[in-house]
Order: sequence, then C-alpha cells, then structure tokens
Amino acid sequence: MPQLAQRMSRAKPSAIMVIADNAKRLKAEGRDIISFSIGVPNFLPGEHVYAAVREALNHDSGQYGSNRGSDALLDAFLAHLRGLGLDGYNRSHCATGIGAKQVLYNLYEALLDEGDTIAFPTPYWTSYLDIAEIIGAKVLALPCPAEQNYKLTPAQLDAALASKPKVFLFNNPSNPTGMVYTPAEVAALAEVLVRHPDTWIITDDIYNKMLFDGLAYTNFVQVRPELRERVIFVDSLSKTYGMPGWRVGFMAGPEAVAKAITVLNSNHITNIPEITTAAAIAALTGPQDVPSARCAEFQSKRDLVMTALATIPGVVCPKPQGAFYVFPDISCAFGKSHNGTRIGNDVELCAALLDAKGVACVPGSAFGEPRALRISYTCPTPQLAPGMQRIQEFFAELV
Repeated sequence: MPQLAQRMSRAKPSAIMVIADNAKRLKAEGRDIISFSIGVPNFLPGEHVYAAVREALNHDSGQYGSNRGSDALLDAFLAHLRGLGLDGYNRSHCATGIGAKQVLYNLYEALLDEGDTIAFPTPYWTSYLDIAEIIGAKVLALPCPAEQNYKLTPAQLDAALASKPKVFLFNNPSNPTGMVYTPAEVAALAEVLVRHPDTWIITDDIYNKMLFDGLAYTNFVQVRPELRERVIFVDSLSKTYGMPGWRVGFMAGPEAVAKAITVLNSNHITNIPEITTAAAIAALTGPQDVPSARCAEFQSKRDLVMTALATIPGVVCPKPQGAFYVFPDISCAFGKSHNGTRIGNDVELCAALLDAKGVACVPGSAFGEPRALRISYTCPTPQLAPGMQRIQEFFAELV
C-alpha cells in the first residue's frame, strides 16, 4: 500500500493526553482514580456566555466567516490586550485560530522553514517540541532546572541567541512549572532580546490572568517597545474562562505575521464558527467574576499542594505563582522501591503511583525534565487533599 508522509514518523500523540486517557480507562474499569494529569481548568464560563450563544443561535447566518476573525471578536480581543497593558495594536495586527495550539502550529509554519531553529526554555509544554519535530525544525532547548527556579537567565538567553535561532518561544506563566517571571526578570530578558535582532519572539502567555500573590503580568513589549516588530503574543480562552472545548485562540503581532496566519487559516480552518465567536466575545467583554473567583481558588489549591509536598523528605519544588500546576523534583525516589517495584526514573514512578495509589500525574520527561513530575491541581476540591495524601503515603512507603 502507499506510504504515509515521512513527517508522520516524527509525529507522536500528546504525552499528556496518553496519561489522561489511561486514567479515564482505569476509572471506567472501576478503579478509584484521582487525576492530576490533564491541564483543564474544570469550571464552566458564566451564564452570560451561554446567553450569548443562545442569542446567536436565534440569528445564525449559516455563512462562512472571516479568515482572520470577525471584527467584533477582534475588537473584543484588542480591548483585552489594552486591559493587559498592551496598547497600539489594531485588527490588522491580530488573527484567530481553533485554540492557541492551532495558532502556535500556524506560527511554526509561518516563521520556520525546515532546518530552522526554535529555542525555548526547559521545562517546556510538550507541543513546543512535538510541532517542531513534525515540521522539521531544529530545537535548541535551554535547561532551567529546579536549582534556578525553572527560570531562564539573561546569560543563558544571550548565549542561545548568539547562534541566531529563527524563533525564541517564551511561556509566562509557565506550563508545566507554574513559575512566573517578575517584571524585573522580564525586563532583564528583554534587554538581551534587543541586542539580537535576527530572532522572532513568540510569547505564549495564555495564563496571563492566572497570577497569584499580587504579581502583575508583564510582556517584553511593555518594557522594550522596540521589540513590538518582532514579538507575537499568543492567548486563549481555554484556561482563563473555563472554555478549553470551545477552541478559541488569538495572536497579536506584526501585520505581516497576522496576515500569514490569516492566509493559512484560509487554507484549512477557514474561520472560527459563528456560535463560538459569540461565546468568545461574551467571555472577553462580559463580567469577569467567574475567572477572578477561580484564580483565587487556584491560589488556595496551590497552597494546599505546596504544604503537602513540603512534608516529603527530599522532594524539591520551587513555589509556582501562576497557572494551575506544580512541578516537584522527585528524583530523590530514584533507585528506591515501592512494594517490590523499583523506581528508576520519572516514568516508572508515575506508573507505580497510578498502580499503587490511583493517582495520575504526568512524568516530567514529557516536558524535557526527567527528574520531575507535573501535578495539575484543577480536580474537584474534595479530591485534592486525598490525592496529595496518597502521594505522601507513596513516598513514605519507599525503601
């Protein structure tokens, strides 16, 4: 039979979804499973979003929409940008997509030729690497271990950009670590970026509204406006508004990049559906009480998880200040055994934890850091403390 394209030999399913699907399967088989695996916010948007959808259904045109995104949706996104302190953009600087992941995929296609290099800090979100491999780009991973709070230093960035990668991809707040760069840290990195004008800059900032401890969101463009001609800001409704299944993503950046994304849209998705557009506009322009309340709830959950981890000898976890993840270094368990099962690495630890305690976590190697695991604490609140207790028990039973 005919063969698949060679790029499919480089494509692999999301490691996060593999773990999540395995947890679902075990639960369906009757196991008592608590899942800390998939990064879904586990709340629904406000009623005003559903009211807007019902109204849109009553006036559905049934027609194609704009490849870039409707004017009303772009205007709502622009207002959102201004609320973040990102002024000076107009519709021609923006484009939409079926979720931030599809926007990122389009950006890779638009900015990277086969063999070009994209640089990003490690730990990284799994799709950063996966998409690069599919399109044939090279990856320059910049190790940022727990010892440096999972954060990139200006010296590391300067050394990396000296090799002139085509794209630098920056994620703040971070998935998988939950770490947030302070305004001073963003400014220090921006100073480096200014000195290296040959590299595009993508800021994947979809957790920009999920900040704890009074921290403020900061983008490179705010501290060094001259970077505007190279920075592409990516955002999404998924995390902030509890709408991952609605699949709405955005970008704002140079007009040439926004036009390229629009052209790519015209060749595959055509447009965001009319009903989804109505939901997105309502989410962005309507009451913000639901996301605000959930952010406060996530901060409390963060505190519970960190308190539990602090009781486990040898586990190291820099304090996250955003998103809804913690990323503890659990390498203290390597070389030990649990009920006769030897733990040699993060994958074996997560497998043993799921088998013995019914707790699903994602191995850190999926994010480029094999000494860690990711805990997504968006599960229903009544499950969180019992799940953490099971993790404490697991580590206490290691010999």
